[in-house]
Amino acid sequence: MTRSVSGGTEPAPARIALSGVSKGFRHGAGEIETLALKDFSLSVPAGEFVSILGPSGCGKTSLLRLVDGLVSPDSGSVLVGGQPPKPGPDMGFVFQGFRLIPWATAQDNVAFALTATGLDQQQRADRAAHYLELVGLKGFARAYPGELSGGMKQRVALARAFASEPATLLMDEPFTSVDAQTRELMQTELLKLWARRRATVLFVTHSVDEAIMLADRVVLMSPRPGRVIEEITVGLPHPRWEYDVHTNPRFIELRAYLWAAIRNLVLNDPSSDFYAAPGSRHLA
Repeated sequence: MTRSVSGGTEPAPARIALSGVSKGFRHGAGEIETLALKDFSLSVPAGEFVSILGPSGCGKTSLLRLVDGLVSPDSGSVLVGGQPPKPGPDMGFVFQGFRLIPWATAQDNVAFALTATGLDQQQRADRAAHYLELVGLKGFARAYPGELSGGMKQRVALARAFASEPATLLMDEPFTSVDAQTRELMQTELLKLWARRRATVLFVTHSVDEAIMLADRVVLMSPRPGRVIEEITVGLPHPRWEYDVHTNPRFIELRAYLWAAIRNLVLNDPSSDFYAAPGSRHLA
């Protein structure tokens, strides 16, 4: 089930490249260190959508922070577009929470993210309005976050992330704050936005179904310290909103495989609450 590369085919240039990356964090007086990632390597070509899947606490969010340039690796290298990463308009980030400015309208929230793009005020307003229309919020541009549902707030956050038209988009479990029905609708909205402008996407999730539904490739991480265990090509045709992905035999196969892999990782991890749980079957 590992990713295969056809013989004679040159690999696409990497938009994101991590090589031998390790990262630890110190707590308290600096005496206790948690090693989040160890010898982590990953290459993501431009325009690819990659889901990052793994047990809780395996370093998925730390990975995104490294790629965004918010933190630096202790060892190894992180390159985005061939350069050390740094936050900016070319790097979009969608967080677990909505992180909207409560006293700003939906349109102003989106436009605020464009202040570093060089666009003038009218251009920022026009682009914000355009992306709100793309996510179905044309009629709510002047509404404040407190007047919006959870799903609508998340659509504003999506519009804000895509409005700067970044080459790289990092997404840290962005749909965990909404209900299951809204989550599926948001996945479709995300795929439609991505299809219009194929940013390179790293999407962190705990949901096996979501990882398969969205991605070209799923990267499975080990328990902490996180490293790449396996890379799996999804192989489902696009556009995925035009058919029921969940009934596709490939989806069913991948779902069963990944659920079994995650289960085994958790049950065999001594730091897991489920390690040696009654009725669990330890695997070598």
